[in-house]
Amino acid sequence: MASFVARLTGAVLLDAATYEEVEHDRSATFQAMGVVLMSSVAAGIGLLGPFDARLSSLATISLLAFAAWAVWALVTLQIGTRLIPAPRTDADMGQLLRTIGFATAPGILRIVGLIPGTTTVVFAVTAVWMLMAMIVAIRQALDYTSTARAFAVCGLGWALSLGFALALGVFCSPPLH
Repeated sequence: MASFVARLTGAVLLDAATYEEVEHDRSATFQAMGVVLMSSVAAGIGLLGPFDARLSSLATISLLAFAAWAVWALVTLQIGTRLIPAPRTDADMGQLLRTIGFATAPGILRIVGLIPGTTTVVFAVTAVWMLMAMIVAIRQALDYTSTARAFAVCGLGWALSLGFALALGVFCSPPLH
């Protein structure tokens, strides 16, 4: 079993073996939770700056990140095992929580957004990097042999999540007068 730092490094480097390892290690769920926490706090600091990053803002960002992590794992589980399963697909919620949690590892680099003038570039690069990590994580967790199938799960999940967020925004926003 690799150390936490080795797993973080492997996740950032998109190493399929790392994602396969955390998929099967039930004790890695808390490590995945730690990665999500580090990524969300780094995003909050990188976005808000060291002096504007209030504890309440970081707590809100972290709570939203944890909720998004759980929802994304559930959506991915449903799409990957019910809509687009492969013949060998066998996954549970824990496996997806662990692999997807580690796929947020590139987000830890969002703290670099503290450097004036870099925030947009840093967030764009890490968003693409995290998407690539997510594809690898989903491919491993759902036992796919096709990266295209994992990409399809990500794309469909993203579209459904975006649609849900937009609908929620429409129904929960105050009426315009």
